[in-house]
Amino acid sequence: MSAYLVLIGLVVVERLAELVVARRNLAWARSRGGVEHGGRHYPWIVAAHVGLLVAAPAEVWLLGRPFLPALGWPMLALVLLAQALRWWCIASLGRRWNTRVVVLPGVPLVTSGPYRWLRHPNYVAVVVEGIALPLVHTAWLTALAFTVANAALLTVRIRVEERALA
Repeated sequence: MSAYLVLIGLVVVERLAELVVARRNLAWARSRGGVEHGGRHYPWIVAAHVGLLVAAPAEVWLLGRPFLPALGWPMLALVLLAQALRWWCIASLGRRWNTRVVVLPGVPLVTSGPYRWLRHPNYVAVVVEGIALPLVHTAWLTALAFTVANAALLTVRIRVEERALA
C-alpha cells in the first residue's frame, strides 16, 4: 500500500505541475486574445480527477484491495505510458496547451506530435490513466466509477472543443 501511495503522490505532483503550466499558458493566451469556451464543465472535470486520486487509495485501504502483480505491473506500465503521452501533448501544443478550452483566434490547429494521428490524444491519456491507475492496486470500483463519469464529461468536453475549434 505504501508504494501505491507514493505512486498516487507522484501523480498528484504531476497534476499540480500541469496546473502551473496551464495557468501560465492561460495568461499568455488571454494576453493574445485567447477566448475560453465551455468553462461551466471545468469544475466537474477537476472534481472527477480529484475524486480519482482520493478514491483509488481509499478503496485499496478501506476494502483491502491487494496488489496482484499480473494486473498491477501492466497497469503501472500503462500509467507511465499515459503520462508520457500527456507530456508529449503538452510539448506539442507548447503555450497553446491548457486544462481549459482556450482558442487563439486565427491560429491554425497543431498537426505535429501525437496530433498527427489523433484529434484528441490527451484524452486518450486521460482515459488510459483513469482505468490503469486504480487497477495498479485492483481498485476496480474506482476505475469503473471514474470511467463512467469521465465518459460523460469527455462527451461534453469534446463537443465544446470541437465547436470552439470550428
